[in-house]
Amino acid sequence: MIETEIETRPVEKVRDTYKQNGMPASSRARPRVVIVGAGFGGLAAARELANADVDVLMINRTNYHGFWPLLYQVATAGLEPESIAYPVRAILRRYRNASFLLAEVSGVDFEQRTVLTDVGSVSYDYLVLAAGSTTNFFGNDRFAQYTLGMKDLDEAQRLRNHILYCFERAASEQDAARRAALLTFAVVGGGPTGVELAGAFVELIRHVMRKDYPMLDVHQAHVVLVEATDRVLAMFPESLQRAALDRLRRMGVDVRLNAPVADVRPGALAFKDGTELAAETVVWAAGVRASPLAEALGVTLGRGARVKIEPTLTLPGHPDVFVIGDMAYLEGYRPDVPYPMVAPVAIQMGEQAARNIIARTRRNPMKPFRYFDKGQMATIGRSAAVLDAFGIQLTGWPAWVGWLFVHLMELVGFRNRALVLLNWAYSYFTYDRGVRLIFGIGADEQVKVRTLNVERANVERANVER
Repeated sequence: MIETEIETRPVEKVRDTYKQNGMPASSRARPRVVIVGAGFGGLAAARELANADVDVLMINRTNYHGFWPLLYQVATAGLEPESIAYPVRAILRRYRNASFLLAEVSGVDFEQRTVLTDVGSVSYDYLVLAAGSTTNFFGNDRFAQYTLGMKDLDEAQRLRNHILYCFERAASEQDAARRAALLTFAVVGGGPTGVELAGAFVELIRHVMRKDYPMLDVHQAHVVLVEATDRVLAMFPESLQRAALDRLRRMGVDVRLNAPVADVRPGALAFKDGTELAAETVVWAAGVRASPLAEALGVTLGRGARVKIEPTLTLPGHPDVFVIGDMAYLEGYRPDVPYPMVAPVAIQMGEQAARNIIARTRRNPMKPFRYFDKGQMATIGRSAAVLDAFGIQLTGWPAWVGWLFVHLMELVGFRNRALVLLNWAYSYFTYDRGVRLIFGIGADEQVKVRTLNVERANVERANVER
């Protein structure tokens, strides 16, 4: 088994192993299916191939699968990071034909039918690219440099550290304007992630920080949700958009619509109308784009740097290569609209890609992708959510209970479900959060903080001189 060889041999021998295994299908006992990415789509494909007459090798840059819809709760001290992550090997060990490789994928050689990784080349007979997405800064390096993202566990923990650190600094800050900036939390992007994060910020401040920092007037804390268009939750029906907006404002969120961002610098957010917001915390949730791997493929891309694919989920000209999930650009969700970058789409694409691979191994025709829309939902703080599913539209507590149930059931592993349920119950009945720890800030992060402080001081000095 490849998995055993990887575990027992040094890197040089691992590379040799993969070079030796770079042979055509006829030289191996069964076709090899390589899956790049251990997200929702990749795991769905592996699960569908579990009983097929193929060997599955999953490659991922981390050794865990993350349930990213709950990342915002890690960022706001509601859940431990390990409660929304699960080891990939523990998932795959139930499938006798599946193995795992921890590696960073840098590209694909379609002619040689090999995947290029930092531990050598890996040959494939069929390839499933499911590398997911990353934050879309729309080509603005300053947005990337001076805002906080929330696309993986590292970023979520960094955001949690930053929020707690801001309160600690505010507790000792003598300057009122500086303290107000430290207690201002701006979220850019009015989609589900931005709405959920803004609501979570308010809940954290209102129910937890108020008790932890009695020396601070938490009424000074300011949560701002910034949206460039005239609505939040644009993909939801208009009635649910209005309900979400009303709920956010009643919670105390300062929702700013039609407010495109022009620039971000240390301690400030500038808008295109010339106004500014002094904020120490700016979270960028304004959009996503395909993983950088998509651009490294050298193929035709659609909006959001997503790979244009055939209805069968295959890459044009390469019927043995499938692209699924957030990486895939396939119109059909609505006229001239691609399928959204959400987990249900990735899961169903993964399942269909696997079924098409099985069909090809049996010399049967492949079938086009058909999406079954189960609806959408978003939570807006305690006991409030919006839900649109099967023609039913719900708001408030019933939608919130539905949101809790669906997300709990979709978590991988009984342990994770139990941990999340216990954390939710604890937070609901005690109005508390148990993960208010600042840790994991290494030397690089400390240098970054000091650099930002110096840049901020220079900006303030320049303003005073003017």
